[in-house]
Amino acid sequence: MAYQVITDCPVCSKTLKITKLQCSHCHTTIENEFELSKLASLSKDQLHFVEVFLTCRGNIKEVEKELGISYPTVRGKLTDIISYLGNVQKKKEVDENKVINMLENGEITPEEAIKLLKEK
Repeated sequence: MAYQVITDCPVCSKTLKITKLQCSHCHTTIENEFELSKLASLSKDQLHFVEVFLTCRGNIKEVEKELGISYPTVRGKLTDIISYLGNVQKKKEVDENKVINMLENGEITPEEAIKLLKEK
């Protein structure tokens, strides 16, 4: 039975290193220090969000429906994951016309529009 890889030490909470790989067919074993991808070290909740986001092909409205969360919450989770992966985004100017169009199209609520405009 295979177990999901843990990335943090259960004793001291520091990052664990992979030091052994073994073929399940011929039992060849390789020992060294191996690194996991950044995606592999996401929390279960973050990984679930990424899976839903990809399944929805990046469509935030679909992610909202699938997870039952608001537009700003989806954006916040996405920003947190992007930051965690080491890609800090520069704060962009909010395009007021885009926010108004999203509001008119029913893509966001008035409260969400206000929040987006306050980020400016």
